[in-house]
Amino acid sequence: MAATRLIALHKNKGKSVAACLKSRTDYVQNPDKTEQGELVSSYECSPLTVDEEFMLSKRQYELATGRRQKSDVIAYQIRQSFKPGEITAEEANKVGYELAMRFTKGKYAFIVATHTDREHIHNHIIYNSTALDSTRKFRDFLLSGLAVQRLSDLICLEHQLSVIEIKPYRERQKRTLYPPKESNRDKLCSVIDGILLNEKPMDFEIFLKKLEQQGYEVKRGKHTSVKGARQKRFIRFRTLGTGYGEDEIKAVIAGEAEHRPHQKQPPKEQSFHLLVDIQAKLSEGKGEGYARWTKRYNLKEMSKTLIFLQENKIGSIEEMQERVNAATARYHELGDSIKAAEQRMAEIAVLRAHIVNYAKTRPVYDAYRKAGYSKKFLEEHREQITLHKAAKVAFDEASLKKLPKVKELDAEYSALLSQKKAAYPAYRKARDEMQELKKAQKNVELFFAEEKDPKEKSQTR
Repeated sequence: MAATRLIALHKNKGKSVAACLKSRTDYVQNPDKTEQGELVSSYECSPLTVDEEFMLSKRQYELATGRRQKSDVIAYQIRQSFKPGEITAEEANKVGYELAMRFTKGKYAFIVATHTDREHIHNHIIYNSTALDSTRKFRDFLLSGLAVQRLSDLICLEHQLSVIEIKPYRERQKRTLYPPKESNRDKLCSVIDGILLNEKPMDFEIFLKKLEQQGYEVKRGKHTSVKGARQKRFIRFRTLGTGYGEDEIKAVIAGEAEHRPHQKQPPKEQSFHLLVDIQAKLSEGKGEGYARWTKRYNLKEMSKTLIFLQENKIGSIEEMQERVNAATARYHELGDSIKAAEQRMAEIAVLRAHIVNYAKTRPVYDAYRKAGYSKKFLEEHREQITLHKAAKVAFDEASLKKLPKVKELDAEYSALLSQKKAAYPAYRKARDEMQELKKAQKNVELFFAEEKDPKEKSQTR
């Protein structure tokens, strides 16, 4: 079995044709990949001087025809990859040579290099775009890649090798499924899991040293944070989620709690999608083929919508409207509570800053007042006096007769933050529920609207 690909080689920007030919031919003849050149064969050229011979034929072509193009193809490459374990390197080189000879019909010089550096043995065939007689050039034709594949399959069958079976379109793999990319936070959580469960450090400082041994940079302080080798920013432990906060890790190390590794939940797939408005798309210029596809798509999504309605025990338009209204009200209620908490937290942050500034700058302002509001004193302490005045204005606007204590504000801020974090899961759940119900409602309305149109048209006729 051999997979093939035909590639037209062009001149790279900033390089000459000779330099490009040399770099391409040197790569395919790499001694580390061709068993020190043992797996290199050629036709009407020498592997040592193949790039110079290709250039010579191009110069002769220009002299004979007088034609020269700016962006011409300098050569062609055929890649031929074989199934692992099915063929030897020597036989693969012979198959590649036969493919090149039969495809070019012996009219173009070529070189065949067999690479064994991968699990699958593969050939690199480079043939000159200029013919041996220097009177014409190879012109790539429509479906030339398919012609190469069919010729390769025929040669493989002659050599008793397997060929790739052409599957029906519906049975082909639609796309390559790549594994999900692991984020820096997920990597850090995995490293922490390994240290806590396997190495079991005696104290938090030893735990941090083990993180440093894993390649992480540790920044100690009020909130300890770490940074990986290729990360731009530090990550605080408390932002990693439940079980990974600094206090929680210390409790696990002390034996007061049990560490449970974080299980990443896969993203939830949407149960159904919105229907497509066929008439609107047709008015935009879509054709009948798109209309046929849209009808099938809408029927599938509508069947999924009906399953969703049955699972949620919604049997009428009125019931659906009631559920939509209730979900919307719940969503806005939770959203308003979160916004109120955020607004109060912002007010506390501003008020706390003013209280701290007021306390710090009060001695300077008292000295400024004792100096008779001296301009010289003002210029020397303008920043501190400005902060003091700004704090005083803020207190007057808030009608504060007695300033609250900073500890009380911090406690209120922490309570609001906890309240906000606790409300977020319910808020997200309410949002998703509202969106699903509204989507189902819109699908039902659009479906019945499409059902009415043909009936109305038939009645008018």
